[in-house]
Amino acid sequence: MKKALAAILLCFLILFSVTSCGVVQNSNSLENHSTDISPALTFSESMTLDYAEGFAVDYYNDGYALVTISNGDQYLVIPEGKPEPEGLDENIVPLHQPIQNIYLVASAVMDMFVSMDALNTIRFSALKADGWYIEPARAAMEAGDILYAGKYSAPDYERIMEEGCDLAIENTMISHTPEVQEQLEKFGFPVLIDYSSYEPHPLGRTEWVKLYGVLIGKSEAAIAAFDAEKQMFESIGDAKSMDKTVAFFYITTNGEANVRRTSDYLPKMIEMAGGTYFLPQDKEDDSKSSTMSMEMEAFYAQAKDCDYIIYNSTVDGELETRDELLTKSSLLENFKAVQNGNVYCTTKNLYQSTMELGTIIADIHGMLQGDDQNLTYIYKLE
Repeated sequence: MKKALAAILLCFLILFSVTSCGVVQNSNSLENHSTDISPALTFSESMTLDYAEGFAVDYYNDGYALVTISNGDQYLVIPEGKPEPEGLDENIVPLHQPIQNIYLVASAVMDMFVSMDALNTIRFSALKADGWYIEPARAAMEAGDILYAGKYSAPDYERIMEEGCDLAIENTMISHTPEVQEQLEKFGFPVLIDYSSYEPHPLGRTEWVKLYGVLIGKSEAAIAAFDAEKQMFESIGDAKSMDKTVAFFYITTNGEANVRRTSDYLPKMIEMAGGTYFLPQDKEDDSKSSTMSMEMEAFYAQAKDCDYIIYNSTVDGELETRDELLTKSSLLENFKAVQNGNVYCTTKNLYQSTMELGTIIADIHGMLQGDDQNLTYIYKLE
């Protein structure tokens, strides 16, 4: 009886360890994937990437391209008018160009399509018009060029089926509702999960534009868009430390401070700009979450002596004055940065501006240097 109970417990623990992790990335899928995918295709070369580690692109004769994602998913991009090659592995999803009527759920990807002047390939959005802070996307929805087709967990299948869909681009939240992905695929709509947020380097996120450029046949525009941001980033580089500490946070409705974990890309951007993030590095933190909440007293103890504080407005709206910030917690008045007037706020479009990460790093660098006149995504509170 004890052995049977032990076996049941072991099975439960194994099941829990798999399901509780959400989306599990296969770290070996990119390094070990085969380029020999069909006797009808001749491998040519692989895309060279500067920062991205979450995808690979392999090129073949006659314009075919194999896209491999770090979770193991693979897609063969088939040029318009070309046949699906014989002998293709059944696990490789064929995507026939032109790829249009895209259902875009991953909001971080919208800015990439804007940078390639490719909004016309997107027909459906998981955000309503007022949820977009990227003006071209908002304008396209208001004009009816992009339609709201339900959020990731509850797509408007009927609307999508009426017009057809060549591809659904999801974010990793789809792992919480796998039945949605199954249903989309059942209807014949291929699903690609965007893992750009998992990139260890901020510019790795931006480099995913090259993947989407391959899909929609706009590789030159994608490379140009990435290179422009790379140039902005490299103009700052890993700036010399200015010995200035920075806290990045917002106050939740229950009075806690929501901060970015040190593994997140924003603390890394602060470091690249020459600042020091206020939380010490925690190498043992293997959480998949990019944020965590702290009791206000604990946050005060850690951040009260910071030289600068940046308030994250993307959740509860932009602030206009320091007094408005102080209404959120009386403890903030005692912060060194508040007393010295070094209080900044983000614009609401910060997170959706994935093609502007180099510019955001330059903004933080400018803040640390005392230049408040040429900032784009942060501004000083008076």
